[in-house]
Amino acid sequence: MTSFAVVITSYNYRDFVGTAVDSALAQTRAAAQVIVVDDGSGDGSADHLRERYGNDPRVTLVCGENGGQLVAFQRGVARATADVICFLDADDRWEADYLSRLGELYDGRRDVDFVFSDMQLFGDENRWMGYSERSHDLGYTAISTYMLMHWYGAPTSALSMRALWARRTLELPEELSHTWRLSADNCLVFGASVLGARKYYLRTGAVHYRIHGNNGWWGKQTATSIYLNRFRSRCLIEIYARNIGLDTRSVDNAKHEFRTKPEPSWREAKRYARMVRMRRGSWLGNLNRALSILGPVWWRGIRGGHRLTGDE
Repeated sequence: MTSFAVVITSYNYRDFVGTAVDSALAQTRAAAQVIVVDDGSGDGSADHLRERYGNDPRVTLVCGENGGQLVAFQRGVARATADVICFLDADDRWEADYLSRLGELYDGRRDVDFVFSDMQLFGDENRWMGYSERSHDLGYTAISTYMLMHWYGAPTSALSMRALWARRTLELPEELSHTWRLSADNCLVFGASVLGARKYYLRTGAVHYRIHGNNGWWGKQTATSIYLNRFRSRCLIEIYARNIGLDTRSVDNAKHEFRTKPEPSWREAKRYARMVRMRRGSWLGNLNRALSILGPVWWRGIRGGHRLTGDE
């Protein structure tokens, strides 16, 4: 069976972190490791964690100077020895069957490298958020991520990946630790895609993402913050791409990447059709390639007797 390590990173979340750790310990399929990284908190979190879990053999505490989220990820992953690493923010929690649901997939699909889930928001907001209404084998996503910066992922607490991929995504220049003090889940999501992980979206309903005054960032975005986030993400993607020799010529293989997806959505088909039309060559040839992508997905929808939407 696939073994799991849970990496929980915390900074000044003394009021929440115990709930996150307890939810990881309460899993019906037990994690081999629960690694809690306190990133130099100034609110007494480290002492609280030592008092509550210092004698619990199931929990590994890693306390150090403040370095930001990327550094905290790196510290936690460095201590992991399990097959798959799951990430959990200190202010979130999981339902008890989360690792069991993941385990069924990782056990049965050795070719899947990266799994992300939907989330139920709670606290200041209460709503469901997910990539799609149903689970999807997303196949490979390197070219789509590189060319279009498409995000095949979710916030930290709904991310998991095989340990090899976690280590590869976090092998980044030291100077990037300042850039990704926050939102370092971009490194996990973009890095895994560009470096070549096979991705799967699994709807579990088991991840609970807390919205409170310190983290409801998507409702507070400005034109400047959106630009800076996209700029930093583009630079990050380029770093991963250079490591494996990926460049714009990869668009020539977009059609082949698309074929790694067993049941692509209509939205995904339109995304890849757009990419193949970016190829050098005749516009007619590129149009035919685009139609060869769109046609089978459209026909599948017609045979299914329903109108195509983004998630179908």
